[in-house]
Amino acid sequence: MNSKYADELIATAKAIVAPGKGILAADESTNTIGARFKKINLENNEENRRAYRELLIGTGNGVNEFIGGIILYEETLFQKMADGRLFTDVLKEQKIQIGIKVDKGVVPIPGTDGETSTQGLDGLAERCKKYYEAGARFAKWRAVLKIDLAKNCPSQLSITENAHTLARYAAICQENGLVPIVEPEILMDGNHTVEQSAQVTEKVLAAVFKALNDHHILLEGALLKPNMVVNGTDCPVKATSEQIGKFTVRTLQRTVPPALTGVVFLSGGQTEIEATANLNAMNVLPNRPWALSFSYGRALQASVISTWKGDAANVDAARKVYLHRAKCNSLAQLGKYTGEESTGSASESLYVKDYKY
Repeated sequence: MNSKYADELIATAKAIVAPGKGILAADESTNTIGARFKKINLENNEENRRAYRELLIGTGNGVNEFIGGIILYEETLFQKMADGRLFTDVLKEQKIQIGIKVDKGVVPIPGTDGETSTQGLDGLAERCKKYYEAGARFAKWRAVLKIDLAKNCPSQLSITENAHTLARYAAICQENGLVPIVEPEILMDGNHTVEQSAQVTEKVLAAVFKALNDHHILLEGALLKPNMVVNGTDCPVKATSEQIGKFTVRTLQRTVPPALTGVVFLSGGQTEIEATANLNAMNVLPNRPWALSFSYGRALQASVISTWKGDAANVDAARKVYLHRAKCNSLAQLGKYTGEESTGSASESLYVKDYKY
């Protein structure tokens, strides 16, 4: 990759996953944030969405020691604080890198058993230019795969198609100054074991990195956002944090070149505490040439929303919850998380079948 932005891409990627830092994924679509608001009986309108994102973005008290980047939805990228400051200016002041979701959702791949491909390549270069000008320095694109061994899923067609589109997206981003987060999410849906999850994840990641190589991606200026290697939600045998850590790190060791700056895991419906404990389990293991960090949406926000309840009087309390979860995951990124009390919302399942973002 001969992008004129090469040095900047490398610096941005390193800043996002600097020691103790990870990503807040606050790029939920309008429909998805609506589902979250429904749980607290809050109307899904632009002002409520803006107020909630202000709660997150306006959190100070050293949150930038734990959060290196925030992924925004397009609407949020151009919104302002109540005092008139752009969200992006507030993040720049805190030296938190600004990210943007750029995919257009998934559509079925004809001839498969409900497998999907991600849309959004058309016009992507122009959108990346616009986002860069607005202050964004990294981007996210989510591919979705599923495990159903009885139906031979994920099929080779699904793996190849999603690896190709992720690589095309990554190349377009790097040409336009944005660090691409490459997200091949294998859903938790199913009854597969952790060992079967490891086999499939290894196959998918091998295909993704082959495609990234074919498209001349600068790995030092990119980040991977994979699923952790976990058992399916319907599997009767639940993997321990130690097993999840071992299988996930082994899978990365077999497929991910050490040139890649960092791996930022999605939480994928784990409880807040599970997502933190499982990340910590990886970071106490040897032979990790990449930063292993977090890019959590639900696992950083579930307790925050339930504390906020759409009430301005609860903003300070909700920000304390956000800071706590961010600090816990920061410690896990360093392999120094020692556990915490299982409060109701922090230990609540965040799993959603066939999750749409």
